[in-house]
Amino acid sequence: METITLHRIGILRTPFTRINDMPIQPGGASGVRGTLVLDPAYITGLQDLDGFSHIILIYLFHLAGQPELMVVPFLDQHPHGVFATRAPKRPNPIGLSIVRLISITENILTLENIDMLDGSPVLDIKPYVPDFDQPDDVRTGWLSERSPGVATMRSDDRFTGE
Repeated sequence: METITLHRIGILRTPFTRINDMPIQPGGASGVRGTLVLDPAYITGLQDLDGFSHIILIYLFHLAGQPELMVVPFLDQHPHGVFATRAPKRPNPIGLSIVRLISITENILTLENIDMLDGSPVLDIKPYVPDFDQPDDVRTGWLSERSPGVATMRSDDRFTGE
């Protein structure tokens, strides 16, 4: 496999210091605030971002365990291929969350609906644009049979490195 080198652009500061009992998606973290401390070298890249209400954060699941191709996700009791889930034990442990952008002060972004672990390295920031990011005709595979439990579901230790 070819090696690709990525560099973190910042680090997340959140109230979640343990993987157990975290929200599993931003929908389960309504109102939870945190910050993204951006490396000062990237401040210029924040110009005009404050006009967006939401941003997409691409980050690393830095404490996820070894990759697994079959996983039992939080919202089910049956195994699924990792690429049909949002599970963190991935060949490339990359996470994606859409969060509310509250404010930007120099290199500090205050965010809401944060569902990430404290210390998560951020790889990129993109503005959320409904015309680009919200398709009309959506199917949700095996999740269509599950109740909308994301708001109350919390993580456990199934995807830790332990």
